[in-house]
Amino acid sequence: MTAAAHVELTLDGQALRVPAGASLAAALALRHPGCARLSVTGEARAPLCGMGICQECRLLVDGRRRLACQTLCQNGMVVDTGTRPGQN
Repeated sequence: MTAAAHVELTLDGQALRVPAGASLAAALALRHPGCARLSVTGEARAPLCGMGICQECRLLVDGRRRLACQTLCQNGMVVDTGTRPGQN
């Protein structure tokens, strides 16, 4: 049996298909504007260090706080950046 070439997840309410083995940070880069969250002053924040130190890529995955650079995409995953209009 061969591994799947792609996985499908939901990112901010939209379906997204990414290569299997991709991190959520890579998935964010496929979508405009590519940010993982908003700062307390409303600035868009995106993955920076790529190894979990800076915490700039934190987001919600299936209701739990995760780092996009440290989390691999999986089928059915629901990801919420909190950057959509009307969210806090």
